[in-house]
Amino acid sequence: MTDEPRAWQVVLDSIERDLLEGRLRPGDHLPGERALSAALGVGRSSVREALRVLEVLGLVRTATGSGPNSGAIIVSLPGGGMSALMRLQVAATGFAVADIVKTRLVLETAVASELAAAPQRASLATAVELLDVMESRPLPEAEFLSIDAQFHLTLAEASGNQVIAATMAGLRNSIESYARLGAATLPSWSRTAARLMLEHRDIVAAIQSGDAASARKTVHAHISRYYAEISLPTFSILPTGVSDAAPRGT
Repeated sequence: MTDEPRAWQVVLDSIERDLLEGRLRPGDHLPGERALSAALGVGRSSVREALRVLEVLGLVRTATGSGPNSGAIIVSLPGGGMSALMRLQVAATGFAVADIVKTRLVLETAVASELAAAPQRASLATAVELLDVMESRPLPEAEFLSIDAQFHLTLAEASGNQVIAATMAGLRNSIESYARLGAATLPSWSRTAARLMLEHRDIVAAIQSGDAASARKTVHAHISRYYAEISLPTFSILPTGVSDAAPRGT
């Protein structure tokens, strides 16, 4: 008989092993709860608990309903311990949205500036591929914002600074969560999405031009404009994008 209190770990280990060994990649759908339960010999409640943990860690995104965007979808690969610790902090107490935005402004403007100023230009091929996907067809908000968050993480990874990359990876779920919450307040998501895509291209162009000041300014404007546009009240981001009731930060 399976030890149910620890059975979710069996599911977690199995999925993470498939990710690390390349059998699962970002964009792949996980089997349904029933199929995973039968394949791994655990209860469906254990499968749900494992998926909740994977979502907190930023490895999967889950959506209810039917169709190609429903179920559990792989959105990232396992990162290092620092990223996991930060994601678990989000799971426990959350981070104030204002603090997340301020941290992004510090880290991402530095990344863009350094990428532009580097004597040997880092490859932005992966970042450009993500932009091509975003522009290839109209995407649901959740999918668009998931790729958006991955684009920003990819730039951090391109910098070669492992601490910055790990920090951005740890914040990824929080960034995506506040972006999704804010999207619901916009008068026109399609208009904002079109502007974001143009701004992403401007960021890449500024970096590739070698103009560090322009790259820094473009990233700062991109992040701060979206935050100002969504006009979210101050609150903490918790797992799966749910906010707490007590205002925090300024």
